[in-house]
Amino acid sequence: MSELKRHIGLFQLTMYGVGLTLGAGIYVLIGEATGFAGNSVWISFLLGTIVAMFAGLSYAELTALFPKAAAEYTFVKHAFKNNFLAFIIGWLTAITSMITAATVSLGFGGYLAQFVNLPITISAVLLIGGLSIVNFIGIKESTWANTIFAIVTAGGLVLIIFLGMTYETTEPIDYFEMPHGTTGIILAFVLIFFAFIGFEDMANVAEEVKRPKKTIPRAIILSVIITGILYILVSLSVVRVINWEELGQSAAPLAAIAERSLGIQGSIALSAIALFATASTVLITLVAGSRILYGMAHNKSLPLSLGKIHSKTKTPWIAVIGILITSIAFTLIGDIVIVANITVFAVVITFAMINLSVIVLRYTEPNLERSFRVPVNIGRFPLLPLFGFGVTIYMAIQFEMEVMLVGFAIMAAGALFYVIFNRKQNDAKLN
Repeated sequence: MSELKRHIGLFQLTMYGVGLTLGAGIYVLIGEATGFAGNSVWISFLLGTIVAMFAGLSYAELTALFPKAAAEYTFVKHAFKNNFLAFIIGWLTAITSMITAATVSLGFGGYLAQFVNLPITISAVLLIGGLSIVNFIGIKESTWANTIFAIVTAGGLVLIIFLGMTYETTEPIDYFEMPHGTTGIILAFVLIFFAFIGFEDMANVAEEVKRPKKTIPRAIILSVIITGILYILVSLSVVRVINWEELGQSAAPLAAIAERSLGIQGSIALSAIALFATASTVLITLVAGSRILYGMAHNKSLPLSLGKIHSKTKTPWIAVIGILITSIAFTLIGDIVIVANITVFAVVITFAMINLSVIVLRYTEPNLERSFRVPVNIGRFPLLPLFGFGVTIYMAIQFEMEVMLVGFAIMAAGALFYVIFNRKQNDAKLN
């Protein structure tokens, strides 16, 4: 089986993480979150940054130990020595990548409809198809395309920050106003955590990163810090321009901010930037999803064909096609808020296992060389992953029952696939 080629340096990898994280979440969900938390929505984003940093530090330590594609699968397998548990976590990661790519592409279609008279679903399918070609051509091209998307997306958020901070308000803003109390803060925190998802997928391109044991930990931490600062500043800015109740009703909250400050031209500009934001998210979820399938196939947990590398592009081309077809099928799902919650539920389960894996490996594999270690330890025991584990478990029980049931159904489907696939594998060996 051919190997992937190492093209990605620190700058590209950091922008890769920033580009994926600064995607559709902040552009779409900040309005809904503000409706829950009011002017205190910045506290929800601060909590999101802290939880993302807990997970990011754990990812950094584990990636320095095992710089492989299908990162979550690899980490859990090494920590718990259990193929089934590792498969379920890898399965969750792959499925959520597909759902996210599909759903955000629909968001792209919605923004594009303001410029081109094209059905949203058609736009979504065309976007997935076009970006899958970029994914197939190569990781170098994918990361440079994403770097451009990330710069434009960040530029849009910087514009919102500038507009908000320079907006002349008629009365002082109470940044601690909580219309729904701490419950609203928590609901907003759980919802907007979708906006932080992305940095973890940096670990899934580890086999295409130069000096991965040093580059990936640095890039993960940098990307979380950059996105966290931008998000908090944006959340402080938006409530200066439009009151939280009105923002909570807006389907395009940042475009509404730009329109209030700059007129209709501002709204058009932010909608155009949102196209880059959503395209960036779709591109990197397609890239990461295909690498997850590749890595799991490489470990013989999925059909070996998904691990085939194209001789010219050096990309996992069958996995790329698999993600393409499945993501297009998922475009039939509609509401981005519902799917965001399903995705976040799956991600917090994964983050809980990643934090736990750091703790377990400190005791089961104490002699492994760790070029990066999570700070704040009592002897071998790392405190921050413990806090991260506790917070993610708390988050997991905050979702509505329907969301939790869908999450469990995805895991049950994975378990069924695992049993059938392994039975066929064993039968093939006997024959």
